[in-house]
Amino acid sequence: MKPRIPATLCASLALVSCTQSKKEKPLPNIVYILADDLGYGDLSCYGQQKFSTPNIDRLAQQGMLFRHHYTGCTVSAPSRSCLMTGLHTGHTPIRGNKGWEPEGQWPLPAKSFTVAEMLKTKGYTTGAYGKWGLGYIDTEGDPNSQGFDEFFGYNCQSLAHNYYPGWLWHNHEKIILNANDSSKTGAYSADLIHREALGFIEKNWDKPFFMFYPTTIPHAELFAKEKYMAMFRGKFLPEKSFKGTDEGPDFRLGPYGSQPEAHAAFAAMITQLDDYVGEILLKLGELGIEENTIVIFASDNGPHLEAGADPDYFNSNGPLKGYKRDMYEGGIRTPMIVKWPGKVRHGSESDHVSAFWDVLPTLAEISGSEAPEDIDGISFLPELLDRKQNRHEYLYWEFHEQGGKTALRMGDWKAVKRDINKVPQGATELYDLSKDEGETTDISASNQEIVRKMEELMKQAHTPSEVFPFVFEINNPQTP
Repeated sequence: MKPRIPATLCASLALVSCTQSKKEKPLPNIVYILADDLGYGDLSCYGQQKFSTPNIDRLAQQGMLFRHHYTGCTVSAPSRSCLMTGLHTGHTPIRGNKGWEPEGQWPLPAKSFTVAEMLKTKGYTTGAYGKWGLGYIDTEGDPNSQGFDEFFGYNCQSLAHNYYPGWLWHNHEKIILNANDSSKTGAYSADLIHREALGFIEKNWDKPFFMFYPTTIPHAELFAKEKYMAMFRGKFLPEKSFKGTDEGPDFRLGPYGSQPEAHAAFAAMITQLDDYVGEILLKLGELGIEENTIVIFASDNGPHLEAGADPDYFNSNGPLKGYKRDMYEGGIRTPMIVKWPGKVRHGSESDHVSAFWDVLPTLAEISGSEAPEDIDGISFLPELLDRKQNRHEYLYWEFHEQGGKTALRMGDWKAVKRDINKVPQGATELYDLSKDEGETTDISASNQEIVRKMEELMKQAHTPSEVFPFVFEINNPQTP
């Protein structure tokens, strides 16, 4: 990578060079905020009625809101792998939440080329703040080995279930949180991570930076600070109570703590997240870099059903069917909002069908970076700029738990297969999203030609993985 040329040197060169061209516009800063298990209907700008998210709504008012944006997968690690590599789950290296001893998940291999590595070739300083889940410290998947100059937060997504952990990581240093010894609740992890993220912006405001902010909110313990709990206590009755793990050898090592006010806690957590987003926007404004910063807000998959969460009560999926770990729309279609002052039209909405693997080529085009040729993503920069946009032939997902599941969207057609490891020749469900966004009626029996085509595309989209083996025989018994 070529070294960045200091601004003072550039100025000197301009005085002596008769061929010096006009000063190039600075590369935009990029802030990518990734919520954890936030549903399609969990923001007021996407229809949430029980509480509001004014700061995230302001993002939408000042940018573009996407109606058909999809995650990489229906759970954390493979979803993030798709985001980082520009490859869908039929190709990306990490396709499941496979664990790694002594801590963390299966590492993203060294040969992977990530968004962060790509942006570094253009001189970006890179930081990740929150939940990683793509490889333990000192493995190939360590965030510092995958293009991030700075990392602070949870390496392991299982430990990230707990909001008062025993430790967090700063790069390769294990930061012990003595304030959380025994049953104490002195250090709320989301606050610590947020403070470090703001510090990264303050430190790097005068040069191009990429900040990846994969917050843990609102998964999985429903724990919010008291000032936020007080805002909602008693407002969502009858309350839902959850009895979890509050002592013993597994305490704060993954299992969720008890929450007698789960409804209040859920609203409190998302309000807290909204305030974090507001503080990031405020910081960009204070530093005078808001106009040259792209802010993207998204979620890693649909809403969860754990630790007392009650997505039906909050209509977290809006009109969509399914939850986290489902291949229905509610498990994989989530919010995405993009704000880019002077570029993205204020208050605009898009029906463009996009996915996590499109982020890498989009940021490549924005930054002038070179994206790998063999990725699955398509840049959605033209959509952001109201220009002619290329479309996907199809989007594909696979999920390696609960018997194995796959899904494919082709235009408005959506195919879903379940239990394929148990029943490899099982039926393929088919839905027409233009008429049945909630996937209520399987119409495969009357559309066998479409089913056959989508099954063939599923075969083409999948490449074998030694780490994540998958039984993949698609032969619908209904097919004549």
